[in-house]
Amino acid sequence: MPDAFADAVRLRDQLKSWALEAAFPLWWEVGADHARGGFFEKIAQDGTPVEAPRRARVQPRQIYAYAAAGLLGWQGPWEAALAHGLDFYLAHYVRPDGLIRTLVAPDGGPLDDSVDLYDQAFALFGLAVASQALPERAEVPAAGWNLPVIAADLRDQLYATLKHPLAGFEEASPRRLPLLSNPHMHLFEASLAWVEAGGDAEWRDLADELAELALDKFVNPISGGVREYYDGDWNPAAGLAGRIIEPGHQFEWGWLLLRWGKLADRDDAVAAALRMIAIGDGPGTDPVRGVSIFALLDDLSVHDGVARLWAQTERIKAGVLAARVTGDPAWWATAAAGAEGLLKYLDVTVPGLWRDKLSVDGTFVDEPAPASSFYHIVCAILELDRGVEAVRQGWIPR
Repeated sequence: MPDAFADAVRLRDQLKSWALEAAFPLWWEVGADHARGGFFEKIAQDGTPVEAPRRARVQPRQIYAYAAAGLLGWQGPWEAALAHGLDFYLAHYVRPDGLIRTLVAPDGGPLDDSVDLYDQAFALFGLAVASQALPERAEVPAAGWNLPVIAADLRDQLYATLKHPLAGFEEASPRRLPLLSNPHMHLFEASLAWVEAGGDAEWRDLADELAELALDKFVNPISGGVREYYDGDWNPAAGLAGRIIEPGHQFEWGWLLLRWGKLADRDDAVAAALRMIAIGDGPGTDPVRGVSIFALLDDLSVHDGVARLWAQTERIKAGVLAARVTGDPAWWATAAAGAEGLLKYLDVTVPGLWRDKLSVDGTFVDEPAPASSFYHIVCAILELDRGVEAVRQGWIPR
């Protein structure tokens, strides 16, 4: 049997070199709008930025990417890049009530003042990683900055305006159905990030609530997979929508529940997480193309065979953490397979860009590289790098 850990080390080196030598420089030099602030939504495959309105969910993802750049050892201006994104974000996306608007123009002018739970989750996540990466700028009263306070105010507004009467949160106000598990997953991610950043006790309370919601309502008791769509009382949505599970989200939920399970000393959460990862790694992956696909149904049959880039990154993260938590080296094969799959998407003319969608026939959709994918890629490389180094330092078995 091939040495999966050795494969993971080789692929880590390859992906890390790609990030440090090509991606971080490109997305700062070309992907940042140095005239007006913030980051562009996309870069075309010829290496030129694409002008478009700027979604709230993209800016904090880029903030995260450059915080991780520092952790990965990029010698470029990662602090300037992070601060560049944070300045634009705080200046143009925060509404007077502390919630985050959905969309602004390239010059920062408001285009859509509505509130979406997904955007609030990424706001909280971006603020957490910025607070950790630039502690000297986390509290700057003269600039109106106090990132822990801004985040706590936003969290309080979520409880005041979007809290669901049973558990979790509504999608929007007024109510919009179906309810979704995906924004709760990223809110879970943000709450864990604030726990790690030393935030107040309410972040742990939020993480605990979201973990219990996932285990109680989101997980299909038959398959063990996390569903996507729900009615207003957290029952699976009627019809086909209530049967859909996404392999990429099985990896992502699995990665988060492994973290929470260790934090909360909950073996049931760890077991549920490993089952989710196994679904993504098994029926959720096409062995012919070597990639994880977009959607299954609750009987684990294929619903949508298109393979998105982000699912490959989540496979890496889940495999690495499963190996670390269980000590089972077989999970390194999952991480290595995810990395091999990801490299297919990075094989483009301009180094540092990527493709996003791999069709069922094995061809990539020809379109600009979306900035939103960078967060997924960088997080996977960082998790892989940490996992490899943990083994090398003897912290976990190979």
